[in-house]
Amino acid sequence: MQMTFRWYGKDDPVTLEKIRQIPGVQGVVWALHHVPAGDEWEMDDILEVKADAQRYGFNIDVVESVNVHEDIKLGLPSRDKYIENYKKTLEKLAKAGVKVVCYNFMPVFDWTRTELFHKMEDGSTALFFEKAKITNLDPMAFVKEIEEGSKGLTMPGWEPERLSCLKTLFERYRTVTDEDLWSNLEYFLKAVIPTCERVGIKMAIHQDDPSFSIFGLPRIITCRDSLKRLLSMVDSPANALTLCTGSLGSNPENDVVSIIKEFGGRIAFAHIRNIKRFDNGDFIETSHRACDGSIDIVEVVKAYHDMGFAGYIRPDHGRHIWNEDCRPGYGLYDRALGVMYLLGIWDTLEKAKQ
Repeated sequence: MQMTFRWYGKDDPVTLEKIRQIPGVQGVVWALHHVPAGDEWEMDDILEVKADAQRYGFNIDVVESVNVHEDIKLGLPSRDKYIENYKKTLEKLAKAGVKVVCYNFMPVFDWTRTELFHKMEDGSTALFFEKAKITNLDPMAFVKEIEEGSKGLTMPGWEPERLSCLKTLFERYRTVTDEDLWSNLEYFLKAVIPTCERVGIKMAIHQDDPSFSIFGLPRIITCRDSLKRLLSMVDSPANALTLCTGSLGSNPENDVVSIIKEFGGRIAFAHIRNIKRFDNGDFIETSHRACDGSIDIVEVVKAYHDMGFAGYIRPDHGRHIWNEDCRPGYGLYDRALGVMYLLGIWDTLEKAKQ
Protein backbone atom coordinates (compact mmCIF):
# COMPACT_ATOMS: atom_id res chain seq x y z
CA MET A 1 0.00 0.00 0.00
CA GLN A 2 1.30 3.45 -0.94
CA MET A 3 -0.09 6.42 0.99
CA THR A 4 -0.78 9.58 -0.99
CA PHE A 5 -2.30 13.01 -0.35
CA ARG A 6 -4.29 15.22 -2.70
CA TRP A 7 -2.60 18.51 -3.59
CA TYR A 8 -4.20 21.28 -5.63
CA GLY A 9 -1.05 22.99 -6.81
CA LYS A 10 0.75 26.17 -5.95
CA ASP A 11 -2.41 28.02 -4.90
CA ASP A 12 -3.33 25.28 -2.42
CA PRO A 13 -3.23 26.56 1.19
CA VAL A 14 -2.06 23.03 2.05
CA THR A 15 1.50 23.33 0.79
CA LEU A 16 3.96 20.59 -0.11
CA GLU A 17 6.07 21.70 2.84
CA LYS A 18 3.15 20.94 5.18
CA ILE A 19 2.27 17.64 3.49
CA ARG A 20 5.88 16.52 3.85
CA GLN A 21 5.48 16.62 7.63
CA ILE A 22 2.72 13.96 7.59
CA PRO A 23 4.46 10.63 8.32
CA GLY A 24 4.10 7.94 5.68
CA VAL A 25 2.97 10.02 2.69
CA GLN A 26 4.87 8.96 -0.41
CA GLY A 27 3.15 10.80 -3.23
CA VAL A 28 0.84 13.67 -4.10
CA VAL A 29 -2.34 13.19 -6.10
CA TRP A 30 -2.56 16.09 -8.52
CA ALA A 31 -3.99 17.57 -11.72
CA LEU A 32 -3.60 20.59 -13.96
CA HIS A 33 -6.73 22.28 -12.69
CA HIS A 34 -6.32 25.31 -14.94
CA VAL A 35 -6.69 23.23 -18.12
CA PRO A 36 -10.30 23.07 -19.39
CA ALA A 37 -11.80 19.60 -19.88
CA GLY A 38 -11.02 18.33 -23.37
CA ASP A 39 -7.80 20.29 -23.87
CA GLU A 40 -4.46 18.52 -24.26
CA TRP A 41 -2.10 18.97 -21.31
CA GLU A 42 1.27 20.60 -21.97
CA MET A 43 4.42 18.64 -21.15
CA ASP A 44 6.12 21.65 -19.59
CA ASP A 45 3.23 22.04 -17.11
CA ILE A 46 3.37 18.35 -16.23
CA LEU A 47 7.13 18.44 -15.65
CA GLU A 48 6.82 21.56 -13.51
CA VAL A 49 4.48 19.72 -11.13
CA LYS A 50 6.85 16.75 -11.10
CA ALA A 51 9.81 18.97 -10.21
CA ASP A 52 7.86 20.69 -7.42
CA ALA A 53 6.80 17.34 -5.94
CA GLN A 54 10.23 15.73 -6.19
CA ARG A 55 11.74 18.69 -4.39
CA TYR A 56 9.86 17.46 -1.32
CA GLY A 57 10.45 13.77 -1.92
CA PHE A 58 7.04 12.94 -3.42
CA ASN A 59 6.11 10.93 -6.49
CA ILE A 60 3.37 12.05 -8.91
CA ASP A 61 2.21 8.53 -9.82
CA VAL A 62 -1.51 9.36 -9.51
CA VAL A 63 -3.41 12.05 -11.39
CA GLU A 64 -6.91 13.06 -10.26
CA SER A 65 -8.40 13.90 -12.66
CA VAL A 66 -8.01 14.22 -16.40
CA ASN A 67 -11.57 15.42 -16.82
CA VAL A 68 -13.71 13.85 -19.53
CA HIS A 69 -15.33 16.44 -21.79
CA GLU A 70 -19.13 16.53 -21.66
CA ASP A 71 -19.31 15.95 -25.44
CA ILE A 72 -17.80 12.50 -24.84
CA LYS A 73 -20.40 11.70 -22.19
CA LEU A 74 -23.15 12.99 -24.46
CA GLY A 75 -21.86 11.02 -27.45
CA LEU A 76 -21.70 14.07 -29.73
CA PRO A 77 -19.80 13.98 -33.07
CA SER A 78 -17.15 16.27 -31.57
CA ARG A 79 -16.15 13.58 -29.04
CA ASP A 80 -13.46 12.07 -31.27
CA LYS A 81 -11.48 15.32 -31.18
CA TYR A 82 -11.56 15.38 -27.39
CA ILE A 83 -10.70 11.68 -27.14
CA GLU A 84 -7.60 12.26 -29.29
CA ASN A 85 -6.54 15.06 -26.93
CA TYR A 86 -7.12 12.70 -24.00
CA LYS A 87 -4.89 10.02 -25.54
CA LYS A 88 -2.11 12.55 -26.20
CA THR A 89 -2.34 13.68 -22.57
CA LEU A 90 -2.07 10.06 -21.37
CA GLU A 91 1.09 9.59 -23.44
CA LYS A 92 2.68 12.67 -21.90
CA LEU A 93 1.70 11.65 -18.37
CA ALA A 94 3.27 8.21 -18.90
CA LYS A 95 6.52 9.84 -20.00
CA ALA A 96 6.52 11.80 -16.73
CA GLY A 97 6.08 8.59 -14.72
CA VAL A 98 2.33 8.64 -14.01
CA LYS A 99 0.90 5.18 -13.32
CA VAL A 100 -2.79 5.84 -12.56
CA VAL A 101 -5.34 8.32 -13.90
CA CYS A 102 -8.49 8.70 -11.81
CA TYR A 103 -11.52 9.90 -13.77
CA ASN A 104 -15.30 9.82 -13.60
CA PHE A 105 -18.22 9.70 -16.01
CA MET A 106 -20.74 11.75 -14.02
CA PRO A 107 -22.90 14.15 -16.07
CA VAL A 108 -22.56 17.85 -15.21
CA PHE A 109 -21.50 17.53 -11.53
CA ASP A 110 -18.51 15.48 -10.31
CA TRP A 111 -19.94 15.41 -6.79
CA THR A 112 -22.86 16.98 -4.99
CA ARG A 113 -23.38 18.32 -1.47
CA THR A 114 -26.00 20.77 -0.25
CA GLU A 115 -23.81 22.41 2.40
CA LEU A 116 -20.05 22.85 2.41
CA PHE A 117 -19.53 23.83 6.05
CA HIS A 118 -22.25 22.14 8.11
CA LYS A 119 -21.73 22.64 11.84
CA MET A 120 -21.19 19.46 13.86
CA GLU A 121 -21.69 18.89 17.59
CA ASP A 122 -17.98 19.18 18.37
CA GLY A 123 -17.70 22.58 16.65
CA SER A 124 -16.06 21.31 13.47
CA THR A 125 -17.75 21.64 10.07
CA ALA A 126 -18.11 19.15 7.24
CA LEU A 127 -19.62 18.52 3.82
CA PHE A 128 -23.32 17.67 4.17
CA PHE A 129 -25.93 16.21 1.80
CA GLU A 130 -29.62 16.92 2.44
CA LYS A 131 -31.66 14.69 0.16
CA ALA A 132 -34.96 16.60 0.43
CA LYS A 133 -33.21 19.83 -0.52
CA ILE A 134 -31.80 18.30 -3.71
CA THR A 135 -35.21 16.85 -4.56
CA ASN A 136 -36.94 20.22 -4.33
CA LEU A 137 -34.20 22.65 -5.37
CA ASP A 138 -33.72 24.19 -8.81
CA PRO A 139 -30.23 23.22 -10.08
CA MET A 140 -29.31 26.82 -10.93
CA ALA A 141 -30.20 28.05 -7.43
CA PHE A 142 -28.26 25.13 -5.98
CA VAL A 143 -25.13 26.01 -7.95
CA LYS A 144 -25.33 29.63 -6.83
CA GLU A 145 -25.46 28.54 -3.18
CA ILE A 146 -22.42 26.29 -3.60
CA GLU A 147 -20.39 28.95 -5.42
CA GLU A 148 -21.13 31.48 -2.68
CA GLY A 149 -19.98 29.01 -0.01
CA SER A 150 -16.75 27.91 -1.70
CA LYS A 151 -14.67 30.79 -0.28
CA GLY A 152 -13.45 31.68 -3.77
CA LEU A 153 -11.48 28.44 -4.19
CA THR A 154 -12.07 26.42 -7.35
CA MET A 155 -13.38 22.96 -6.54
CA PRO A 156 -12.89 19.84 -8.68
CA GLY A 157 -15.92 19.18 -10.86
CA TRP A 158 -17.11 22.75 -10.33
CA GLU A 159 -14.78 24.50 -12.75
CA PRO A 160 -15.97 27.92 -14.06
CA GLU A 161 -16.07 26.80 -17.71
CA ARG A 162 -18.38 23.92 -16.77
CA LEU A 163 -20.73 26.03 -14.67
CA SER A 164 -20.94 28.77 -17.31
CA CYS A 165 -22.89 26.47 -19.65
CA LEU A 166 -24.96 24.67 -17.02
CA LYS A 167 -28.38 25.44 -18.48
CA THR A 168 -27.33 24.14 -21.90
CA LEU A 169 -25.90 20.97 -20.35
CA PHE A 170 -29.13 20.18 -18.54
CA GLU A 171 -31.05 20.61 -21.79
CA ARG A 172 -28.69 18.25 -23.62
CA TYR A 173 -28.93 15.57 -20.95
CA ARG A 174 -32.73 15.70 -20.87
CA THR A 175 -32.99 12.88 -23.44
CA VAL A 176 -29.89 10.89 -22.35
CA THR A 177 -30.76 7.59 -20.68
CA ASP A 178 -28.59 5.38 -18.48
CA GLU A 179 -28.06 3.04 -21.44
CA ASP A 180 -27.00 5.97 -23.62
CA LEU A 181 -24.41 6.92 -21.01
CA TRP A 182 -23.19 3.31 -20.79
CA SER A 183 -22.79 3.23 -24.57
CA ASN A 184 -20.83 6.49 -24.55
CA LEU A 185 -18.59 5.24 -21.74
CA GLU A 186 -17.88 2.03 -23.68
CA TYR A 187 -16.97 4.07 -26.78
CA PHE A 188 -14.57 6.18 -24.71
CA LEU A 189 -12.91 3.21 -23.02
CA LYS A 190 -12.45 1.25 -26.22
CA ALA A 191 -10.73 4.31 -27.66
CA VAL A 192 -8.35 5.09 -24.77
CA ILE A 193 -7.55 1.72 -23.16
CA PRO A 194 -5.25 0.58 -26.02
CA THR A 195 -3.19 3.73 -25.42
CA CYS A 196 -3.14 2.98 -21.68
CA GLU A 197 -1.95 -0.57 -22.33
CA ARG A 198 0.80 0.68 -24.61
CA VAL A 199 2.15 3.37 -22.24
CA GLY A 200 1.56 1.57 -18.92
CA ILE A 201 -1.21 3.67 -17.35
CA LYS A 202 -4.32 2.43 -15.55
CA MET A 203 -7.58 4.31 -16.09
CA ALA A 204 -9.32 4.10 -12.71
CA ILE A 205 -12.97 5.18 -12.68
CA HIS A 206 -14.43 6.88 -9.61
CA GLN A 207 -17.96 6.03 -8.49
CA ASP A 208 -20.77 8.55 -8.80
CA ASP A 209 -21.00 10.78 -5.75
CA PRO A 210 -23.56 10.27 -4.32
CA SER A 211 -24.31 6.87 -5.82
CA PHE A 212 -27.88 7.59 -6.88
CA SER A 213 -29.60 9.90 -9.36
CA ILE A 214 -29.85 13.64 -8.68
CA PHE A 215 -31.71 16.33 -10.65
CA GLY A 216 -32.93 13.60 -13.01
CA LEU A 217 -29.45 13.13 -14.49
CA PRO A 218 -28.33 9.62 -15.48
CA ARG A 219 -25.91 7.97 -13.01
CA ILE A 220 -24.40 4.60 -13.84
CA ILE A 221 -21.33 3.87 -11.67
CA THR A 222 -23.20 3.35 -8.43
CA CYS A 223 -23.02 -0.24 -7.16
CA ARG A 224 -21.46 -3.70 -7.34
CA ASP A 225 -23.33 -4.69 -10.51
CA SER A 226 -22.30 -1.51 -12.33
CA LEU A 227 -18.64 -2.06 -11.42
CA LYS A 228 -18.83 -5.61 -12.77
CA ARG A 229 -20.37 -4.37 -16.00
CA LEU A 230 -17.73 -1.64 -16.34
CA LEU A 231 -14.82 -4.04 -15.87
CA SER A 232 -16.21 -6.62 -18.29
CA MET A 233 -16.92 -3.95 -20.90
CA VAL A 234 -13.20 -3.71 -21.67
CA ASP A 235 -11.54 -6.65 -19.96
CA SER A 236 -8.04 -5.24 -19.48
CA PRO A 237 -5.88 -4.56 -16.40
CA ALA A 238 -5.70 -0.98 -17.69
CA ASN A 239 -9.46 -0.64 -17.15
CA ALA A 240 -9.44 -0.26 -13.38
CA LEU A 241 -11.21 1.25 -10.39
CA THR A 242 -10.77 4.12 -8.00
CA LEU A 243 -12.72 2.59 -5.11
CA CYS A 244 -14.32 5.35 -3.03
CA THR A 245 -15.82 4.19 0.27
CA GLY A 246 -17.73 7.43 0.76
CA SER A 247 -19.35 7.50 -2.68
CA LEU A 248 -20.42 3.86 -2.59
CA GLY A 249 -21.31 4.16 1.09
CA SER A 250 -23.80 6.95 0.42
CA ASN A 251 -26.19 4.21 -0.69
CA PRO A 252 -26.96 1.89 2.26
CA GLU A 253 -27.56 -1.01 -0.13
CA ASN A 254 -23.86 -1.13 -1.03
CA ASP A 255 -21.70 -3.49 1.04
CA VAL A 256 -18.44 -1.63 0.60
CA VAL A 257 -16.18 -4.25 2.23
CA SER A 258 -17.60 -7.05 0.08
CA ILE A 259 -17.12 -4.93 -3.04
CA ILE A 260 -13.47 -4.35 -2.15
CA LYS A 261 -12.93 -8.06 -1.63
CA GLU A 262 -14.60 -8.95 -4.93
CA PHE A 263 -12.85 -6.41 -7.13
CA GLY A 264 -9.57 -5.98 -5.24
CA GLY A 265 -7.47 -7.14 -8.17
CA ARG A 266 -8.82 -4.32 -10.33
CA ILE A 267 -8.55 -1.52 -7.75
CA ALA A 268 -5.66 0.78 -8.66
CA PHE A 269 -6.48 3.64 -6.30
CA ALA A 270 -8.44 3.77 -3.04
CA HIS A 271 -10.25 6.75 -1.56
CA ILE A 272 -10.97 6.06 2.08
CA ARG A 273 -13.36 8.26 4.04
CA ASN A 274 -16.28 7.83 6.37
CA ILE A 275 -19.80 9.24 6.27
CA LYS A 276 -22.72 9.04 8.65
CA ARG A 277 -25.98 8.15 6.91
CA PHE A 278 -29.41 9.11 8.23
CA ASP A 279 -32.69 7.28 7.70
CA ASN A 280 -34.11 10.12 5.58
CA GLY A 281 -31.33 9.81 3.00
CA ASP A 282 -29.13 12.61 4.33
CA PHE A 283 -25.45 12.02 5.08
CA ILE A 284 -22.51 13.97 6.45
CA GLU A 285 -18.75 13.53 6.24
CA THR A 286 -17.18 12.45 9.54
CA SER A 287 -13.73 11.68 10.86
CA HIS A 288 -12.15 8.54 9.41
CA ARG A 289 -12.78 6.58 12.62
CA ALA A 290 -15.01 3.54 12.17
CA CYS A 291 -17.13 4.41 15.21
CA ASP A 292 -17.90 7.92 13.93
CA GLY A 293 -19.69 6.91 10.74
CA SER A 294 -21.68 4.25 8.92
CA ILE A 295 -18.70 2.62 7.19
CA ASP A 296 -16.44 0.23 9.11
CA ILE A 297 -13.10 1.70 8.09
CA VAL A 298 -11.20 -0.90 10.11
CA GLU A 299 -12.77 -3.66 8.00
CA VAL A 300 -12.12 -1.63 4.85
CA VAL A 301 -8.40 -1.38 5.59
CA LYS A 302 -8.31 -5.03 6.67
CA ALA A 303 -9.81 -6.07 3.32
CA TYR A 304 -7.00 -4.25 1.51
CA HIS A 305 -4.36 -5.66 3.85
CA ASP A 306 -5.63 -9.24 3.52
CA MET A 307 -5.32 -9.07 -0.27
CA GLY A 308 -1.80 -7.61 -0.09
CA PHE A 309 -2.91 -4.38 -1.76
CA ALA A 310 0.10 -2.63 -3.31
CA GLY A 311 -1.75 0.22 -4.99
CA TYR A 312 -2.33 3.81 -3.96
CA ILE A 313 -4.49 5.01 -1.06
CA ARG A 314 -5.39 8.48 0.09
CA PRO A 315 -7.53 9.83 2.90
CA ASP A 316 -10.50 11.44 1.22
CA HIS A 317 -12.58 14.36 2.39
CA GLY A 318 -11.92 15.60 5.89
CA ARG A 319 -13.77 17.84 8.30
CA HIS A 320 -12.69 21.45 8.81
CA ILE A 321 -11.19 21.59 12.29
CA TRP A 322 -9.25 23.96 14.53
CA ASN A 323 -10.60 27.02 12.66
CA GLU A 324 -8.75 26.07 9.49
CA ASP A 325 -9.58 28.25 6.48
CA CYS A 326 -9.48 25.78 3.60
CA ARG A 327 -10.97 24.36 0.43
CA PRO A 328 -14.22 22.54 1.37
CA GLY A 329 -13.38 18.97 2.37
CA TYR A 330 -9.67 19.41 1.72
CA GLY A 331 -8.08 20.97 4.74
CA LEU A 332 -4.78 19.78 6.15
CA TYR A 333 -5.55 18.78 9.71
CA ASP A 334 -8.36 16.25 9.49
CA ARG A 335 -6.92 14.56 6.41
CA ALA A 336 -3.58 14.29 8.20
CA LEU A 337 -5.38 12.67 11.13
CA GLY A 338 -6.94 10.35 8.58
CA VAL A 339 -3.51 9.32 7.28
CA MET A 340 -2.35 8.44 10.76
CA TYR A 341 -5.55 6.49 11.54
CA LEU A 342 -5.29 4.45 8.32
CA LEU A 343 -1.58 3.79 8.81
CA GLY A 344 -2.22 2.85 12.44
CA ILE A 345 -4.69 0.18 11.35
CA TRP A 346 -2.30 -1.05 8.64
CA ASP A 347 0.68 -1.18 11.02
CA THR A 348 -1.35 -3.10 13.57
CA LEU A 349 -2.38 -5.64 10.94
CA GLU A 350 1.23 -5.95 9.79
CA LYS A 351 2.43 -6.58 13.33
CA ALA A 352 -0.25 -9.22 13.91
CA LYS A 353 0.71 -10.92 10.66
CA GLN A 354 4.39 -11.05 11.65
